[in-house]
Amino acid sequence: MTLDWKVVIDSTDPHAQATFWGEALGYIVEDHSVLIERLLGFGAVPEDVTLVAHDRRAWRDLAGVRHPDDPYDKDSGAGLGWRLLFQRVPEARTVKNRLHLDVHAGPERREAEVERLAGLGATVLREVAEQGGTWTVLTDPEGNEFCVQ
Repeated sequence: MTLDWKVVIDSTDPHAQATFWGEALGYIVEDHSVLIERLLGFGAVPEDVTLVAHDRRAWRDLAGVRHPDDPYDKDSGAGLGWRLLFQRVPEARTVKNRLHLDVHAGPERREAEVERLAGLGATVLREVAEQGGTWTVLTDPEGNEFCVQ
């Protein structure tokens, strides 16, 4: 049996992170507006737990991205496959992250991909060349490290 999963990433601005990683990976930002509007209509959630992002109602403290071909729940907008979920936390990252993403562009596209990601707001930290391969270490707009191989 296999399991579906999501990686949950702490963030000070979940929507900015979702925008960055959606663009970086070619993923789409999840649309939770149908569920949110329904819950607001029932009075089940207060309006202050929402905001407008990507021209639609969104959760203030959560934003997700998913592969455009992955299944999703039409009632909630949440992806049912592999996804990234950004959750608001009050503090900024203060130490090296214990988990990071590797983005696989391939040797022929790595430099162009690094340049594209830097244009989206990533910062290049260093180039690594070891027996196991060559990659570039970057940080996303909130300082989380990731690698492009």
